[in-house]
Amino acid sequence: MQPSNQTSGPRQMPYGGGPATDAPPPASRLDAVRLWAGGVMTAGVAGFTAVAAVLLVRGSLAIPVFAPEGAGTMGDASTGLLAAGASVAALAATALLHLLILGTPRAGRFFGWIIALVTVAMMLLPFRTTAPMDSKVGTAVVYLATGAAIGSLLSAVARGATRRAA
Repeated sequence: MQPSNQTSGPRQMPYGGGPATDAPPPASRLDAVRLWAGGVMTAGVAGFTAVAAVLLVRGSLAIPVFAPEGAGTMGDASTGLLAAGASVAALAATALLHLLILGTPRAGRFFGWIIALVTVAMMLLPFRTTAPMDSKVGTAVVYLATGAAIGSLLSAVARGATRRAA
């Protein structure tokens, strides 16, 4: 009797795709309350990160950013506006992340790319001004620190707010 070419069990898909009977991976379940609680906390940290970066650049390195040199280490109202802007940016990033989780595969990867590109764009903005080079670099460092805080924290928040459905 000749051996059969058929195998018992599920049929294999070509190119190592696994058994043809494999079900798609379970969908992620989003806990929106956890996502937005983490987003609000990220907004607070982003604001404090912006202020701390300004303190470092302006106070320790004596590079005038976001205020005239005579404004002192904390600067003027522009430092508060920067902190508020960082907080608003974190909340906007949370909304974007929420939409990506609900509607795209690999939301974390898309989110990481978007945050990185927006951060780079913000870092390049000061170089379009006539400010001194040290001020341009100092401003870019403040934007980098703020973007890194928002991106890293919200990426962790997203992992904690999504669970695989059983």
